[in-house]
Amino acid sequence: MDEIIKQITDPELLSQIERVVQFHGYLATGAFIGIQMFNIAKRALGFQDGERIYVTCETYNCIPDAFQVLAGATIGNNGMRINDSGKMAVVVNKQVPTGVTSARGFRIYLDPAKTEKYPKLHAWYLNTEKVPHEDVIPELLKAGDGVYSYETIDIAIPVKSTKCVKMCEACGESFVSHGDEVLCGTCTDT
Repeated sequence: MDEIIKQITDPELLSQIERVVQFHGYLATGAFIGIQMFNIAKRALGFQDGERIYVTCETYNCIPDAFQVLAGATIGNNGMRINDSGKMAVVVNKQVPTGVTSARGFRIYLDPAKTEKYPKLHAWYLNTEKVPHEDVIPELLKAGDGVYSYETIDIAIPVKSTKCVKMCEACGESFVSHGDEVLCGTCTDT
């Protein structure tokens, strides 16, 4: 992998890789795809480093880590959601002012019709053979944005409800209520 990284001359991309590797543990193909998707979204939506964005990842695998590190979009700060459909895809949108009910979003996905030009990437993506990350990432570098498809979409922004903390009538612990519940989720499930 070091030989691959030595070939990269873009200092920003090198910095992004270093940061993601520290978090993810190694340079996985999916994490690198996440970096590329982040950069596509950044150019398309025009957000700056440190600007609040929201991300919905369509897989739990690797891609979310790039957005957590590079954009600070996490599950804990409500900047990230994961709707695991098993797709190598993300939807990204910028923060909108309070009261605005829709936003322009950008959906990006790794397009299998476009990966056909890169045999090792295509085989990795469709899982037709075991291909090491060291063989796939050079093809992603060569392909750049050319293996992705993307579209602008409208995103409905939910109205943020008022936080209501109640005491569970069964266990006595506090919980955030979203309605008329008298039992916490744990006690409701039992």
